[in-house]
Amino acid sequence: MNRTIAAVHNAVKDSSLPDEEDVLIQVEAVSDALINLGYEPEPLPCDLDLENLKSRLITLDPLAAFNLVESLAGHGRLIHVVPSFLDALHIPYTGCPAEAILTTSHKVMAKERMKAAGLPTPDWINPVPRDMPWSGSTRLEDPHERVWIIKSLWEHASLGLEKENLVHGAAQDIHRLLSGCKPEMGGACFAEAFIEGREFNLSILDTIDGPRVLPPAEILFQGFEADTPRIVGYRAKWMPDSAEYHNTPRCFEFSAVDQNLLSTLETLALRCWQSFGLRGYARVDFRVDNRGRPFILEINANPCISPDAGFAAALDRAGMSYSHAVEQILNQRSRPLRITHV
Repeated sequence: MNRTIAAVHNAVKDSSLPDEEDVLIQVEAVSDALINLGYEPEPLPCDLDLENLKSRLITLDPLAAFNLVESLAGHGRLIHVVPSFLDALHIPYTGCPAEAILTTSHKVMAKERMKAAGLPTPDWINPVPRDMPWSGSTRLEDPHERVWIIKSLWEHASLGLEKENLVHGAAQDIHRLLSGCKPEMGGACFAEAFIEGREFNLSILDTIDGPRVLPPAEILFQGFEADTPRIVGYRAKWMPDSAEYHNTPRCFEFSAVDQNLLSTLETLALRCWQSFGLRGYARVDFRVDNRGRPFILEINANPCISPDAGFAAALDRAGMSYSHAVEQILNQRSRPLRITHV
């Protein structure tokens, strides 16, 4: 019986950033889990040469592909290309469908979908460059000044996101600033209303009984001065020698006062799962303002599953082994009609 699983991931180069290199840790962890489950993992790095990827997949003829691709050639906006390619080859793969990955990776497209579904998300200013028509809700007509945070439109892992990205002003003035931010933001960026308050991550695992929300985690901001913005930027996620990295731990302990809020966050996370057609595993990031109102920041349809990342921490908190989670993810893979290659 064929037990080969292709661990497909973006190729890593010597010049890759820390968040890109992390995929190799994920490949190792997933491969170890697959071996424990009796499968034969085969790491399969890929780049823009899809014909080469096709040839290797045909030769390998895997039972399925474990999709760990987070970008191609360093471009996060291409994250959906490999799962789309696997669909075209009729090879089953783990995780969210290509369409859901595309919709959630374009952050303004995701916010439009959230708005249409009645899901709370912060106001935003349309992206630069404006490569697609948008329906609105950008606050460009609002003359009042407020605090905004400039974000990359496509790139994840908090690329380019630091306290320096916080700006204050009216929406029309902020929109004029966006063009100058494009290079460090992966070529496209937008501005989002900054929500001062608490930050939560809710991980979701697909199971035979449906999606299961894992224990919620709150990001704590320890030792932050009163005038220091509380954000989880690139340094906090990927630079162990930074103060931000050490002063933003996650916490799974909550008082009874937070139970209603946590229940609301869980409900919203499941609504995101249904609204975006997610599968396998995902993570939803929230900010909760000082009035207790939750706002969805992002839906990550392909979250990091390194052993030291938030998803694995939530598994541990739930009393679930990493190998068991990998088994659940593999069992919920897509199941297209297999076609014999000739």
